[in-house]
Amino acid sequence: MDIILYLLSLITTGSVAGFASGMVGVGGCFIMVPVQYWLLVGDGLDSTLAIRVAFATGLAVTLPTVMTSALGHHRKGAVDWQTAIPMGVAAVVGAVTGGTIATFLPGQVLKTFFAVLVTLMAVRMLWNVKECSVCPPRQSLPVLLFIGFCIGNITSLAGVGGGVVLVPILVLLLHYPVHTAIGTSSACLIFSSAGAVATYLWHGLGVAGLPPYSIGYVDLVQWGVLVATTIPLSIVGVKYAHRCPAKILRYFFATLMFIVGVLMLIP
Repeated sequence: MDIILYLLSLITTGSVAGFASGMVGVGGCFIMVPVQYWLLVGDGLDSTLAIRVAFATGLAVTLPTVMTSALGHHRKGAVDWQTAIPMGVAAVVGAVTGGTIATFLPGQVLKTFFAVLVTLMAVRMLWNVKECSVCPPRQSLPVLLFIGFCIGNITSLAGVGGGVVLVPILVLLLHYPVHTAIGTSSACLIFSSAGAVATYLWHGLGVAGLPPYSIGYVDLVQWGVLVATTIPLSIVGVKYAHRCPAKILRYFFATLMFIVGVLMLIP
């Protein structure tokens, strides 16, 4: 594949993913993973290795991106660390569990899991989650640990941050305001992404056939280009999230998710 087209594809993808991360509290992997997978397969990489590399590299990109997003939301007082930390600790355990399982599953199974989850995420994006203005937030430690563990598993098995699942849980079940839910979700994703990346790094060591300049399943070339674009755009996304309604962008991302989900189901 032409190197210029390869880099332009990654730059465009990283820009859109970064903005989505800051704007709606998701990691952006639902955008990055399919493009990374198609680029890797186009370069001749085995499809099973390609999806694992896409998952691992996308989550490695998500890590500094969600850290940036969480810091931005924290500065605006929109992160509840008493909720984010216990959920995050449990998410690490879930991410290690899910990541270990993922490294033994066939590529088509991982692709299908990703596609189904992203399609459900599209439906969720069209669903207008309304906060309860008179309900005090709930902070039950067992519930937080259970939610975190599930989010960690989703992060590793589907190669996505899990924010689109976590935000409505925080709003509907735990009664958090929407902006606090988005900020707290970003903080929790720091832990789940770190656990998932560490697991993919470990299990990918010594695997034959990986792209050049890889550490475990993380492709450093893709990682470098995507990080350079996602972080600046996530900052822009955070600012936009606190200035205007996100209705139009929700519709845009929902449509994009649905298209990606369908395309990833194609063998």
